[in-house]
Amino acid sequence: MKSVREIMTKDVATVSTNDNIYEAAKKMHDLNVGFIPIVDDEQHLMGAVTDRDLVLRGYANKKSGSAPITEVMSDELNSVSPETSLQEASQIMADKQIRRLPVVENGKLVGIVSLGDLSQDEASDHAAGVALGEISERKGDRLNQERPM
Repeated sequence: MKSVREIMTKDVATVSTNDNIYEAAKKMHDLNVGFIPIVDDEQHLMGAVTDRDLVLRGYANKKSGSAPITEVMSDELNSVSPETSLQEASQIMADKQIRRLPVVENGKLVGIVSLGDLSQDEASDHAAGVALGEISERKGDRLNQERPM
């Protein structure tokens, strides 16, 4: 069975806990990504920020671009080791309704596995489809429940 190490993206752009909202947004724009891990000076994973976090936790709450990234980041992340099987990673993604999963070894960020990575691998394409289906279905259910009748 294949492991996450075999398909993960290894060259991951990050921002530091010392960076601000603007710097994270600029990097996301320049790289055309919607997710950036946040690391400390020793590459320990401290959190992550998504484009949605920047909008909902940042700008919608009138935070300036100079506000610390730590004010809008998610710091309770699910992560896996490089030896995690693709099946287990896709199940975590489905269960937790996430599209990207940081890969950590000895506390340090070594990569990211995404639904896109899973779908590129022939052996895990089905698992990625199942994970995406569960993510989409649950989000759709939640939206339907929140609508007034």
